[in-house]
Amino acid sequence: MWKRLLADIAELLGEQAEYRELLYRMTLRDLKLRYKQTLMGVGWAIFTPLVNTAVFSVVFMRVAPIDTGMPYPLFAYSGLLAWTFTASALRFSVTSLTSNANLVTKVYFPREIFPFSAVVVSLVDAAIASVVLAALMADYGVHPTPTALLLPIVIVVQVAFTTGIALLLGMGNLFYRDVKYLFEIVLTIWMFVTSVVFPVQLVGGRLGGVLALNPMTPIVDAYRQVLLQGAWPGPAFWITAFVSVIVLAWSWVFFHRSEFEFAESV
Repeated sequence: MWKRLLADIAELLGEQAEYRELLYRMTLRDLKLRYKQTLMGVGWAIFTPLVNTAVFSVVFMRVAPIDTGMPYPLFAYSGLLAWTFTASALRFSVTSLTSNANLVTKVYFPREIFPFSAVVVSLVDAAIASVVLAALMADYGVHPTPTALLLPIVIVVQVAFTTGIALLLGMGNLFYRDVKYLFEIVLTIWMFVTSVVFPVQLVGGRLGGVLALNPMTPIVDAYRQVLLQGAWPGPAFWITAFVSVIVLAWSWVFFHRSEFEFAESV
């Protein structure tokens, strides 16, 4: 079983290398389409997390103050920046196959390029929005420490986890159109059980134990640890990193083995 799995992964990686130009073209197309006929253009990548940060800052600094161990706007914006990348990538991945039905039914090429493109476009948005985080860090006098060198590892783990879920959602919505509607409900709940706008570690008891199983919390916390606190990611992050690799490998192989059914479901 493991030999077959490794052989499938090697084949998939080879295909992506062969079709890398197509992935580039798809990503460029999706970037242009996302901001076509908008007044703010890529400014929306910054505007959304910035406005949400302002709203939650009022709530958790004025109405119901909480201790985050750092200036709350920094805590909130860093969390929203990381969360928005995953949420945006998954939101566009859900319909990535159904919205490209005319291409899915044509000549063969790796169909995973569609969810991959959605993830890359959202990563570009996150890179643009990170400029505001850098400005906030400078304003609050928070300077990067050597642990910031671990940032690429955190990004890779989040990309792996997000891509694995994106493949499953895109395929699931192709077979069952209910997925995109159910996903929006799950996404809203998911955000509030992740350490995005408040530390879920403050929640104790059984509920706290359940929330600790959420793989997005160690990822979001890791950004704050390496960038804002000068600390190494905790053990939960490294467990999440291992799980993310497994999720990506399994979902990619499962996606590939199901491709022959895609044309029938469009």
